[in-house]
Amino acid sequence: MMDLALFRLPDGKAWIGEGPFAEAAEPPPGDAFYVNDFALSSPTPWKIPSRLTEVPAGALPEHFSVTKIQPRIVWQKPATEWFKMAFRRIRKDVLSHKLRKMVPVLTESGTVMGQSGQADLTPLLNRVMDAPLGLWGYARIEGKKGFLGATPELLLRKEGSRLETMALAGTAKPNGRESFVTDAKEIEEHELVAGFLQDALAPLGKVQRGPRQTSEAAGLTHFRTEVAVELEGNPDLNSLVRRLHPTPAVGCLPRDAASLEKLSEYRRQLQAPEFFGAPFGLKIGNTFHAVVSIRGIGWDGDKVMLSSGCGIVGGSAFDHEWRELRLKRESVARLLGL
Repeated sequence: MMDLALFRLPDGKAWIGEGPFAEAAEPPPGDAFYVNDFALSSPTPWKIPSRLTEVPAGALPEHFSVTKIQPRIVWQKPATEWFKMAFRRIRKDVLSHKLRKMVPVLTESGTVMGQSGQADLTPLLNRVMDAPLGLWGYARIEGKKGFLGATPELLLRKEGSRLETMALAGTAKPNGRESFVTDAKEIEEHELVAGFLQDALAPLGKVQRGPRQTSEAAGLTHFRTEVAVELEGNPDLNSLVRRLHPTPAVGCLPRDAASLEKLSEYRRQLQAPEFFGAPFGLKIGNTFHAVVSIRGIGWDGDKVMLSSGCGIVGGSAFDHEWRELRLKRESVARLLGL
């Protein structure tokens, strides 16, 4: 059975780790993957491969016998009732100033046809490797279950004393860019994320915040703000992940215990996969990359999950958010050829 982790940079270069994997609570001296769930509940998130292969852009190692036959998945349309209830409750809390933002997750379920209880989704590794430049690819496969995708969102990159991150929030179709750049709701949603990152990094050193820009990724347009800090100390990587995750782009604001518990409850009710929105990373040499694992799918046996999230703020409207959720899932389906 396949035991594998993959991390691809936006320039297409990637690393593939093969098992069995050793596990560690703290970053090891050598190269390792960082794999955790959304709640950061793993006591040993560092996965050290038995074999690590650097892969040039657009190619899988020759010893991988990955078929190119795409899986056929029959999808079930997601029901609106539970999400509509969550939307109404969250928006009520926002309007009463109990929350500033929260991101519920809607999951569409599917079944891989022609499989006898265990889907072969390894062909999608080719799709991750061939994803458009500018996206980070990720994958973790353990026997009959796994997840993979190509995300536009960096959680953090640390090299030496410099840490870089980004606010990526606010979504529109590329052909809606003209109205998008002046959309008050989308700007508010984005600025909450950018402000959070700036405040979270301020205790660590001098923060540099770039201008709000538009960024296109896999058929969607987003607002994007680059944020960086020159670290005055040497915080450990686990603490940096905990400091930033979850950002309000996939979580909530304020990020206090009560709000995080509400977020967790909504994710359970809406059956969000544990990997969705979680940090996924690779420590290679003296550089650590960690991304937000969105725009992907997860599976267990022949059951497949395709999730999308949306940020609810005071100006949110249900029909708009429902459409955004669909657009995000459709972009994943196009990217992976589903």
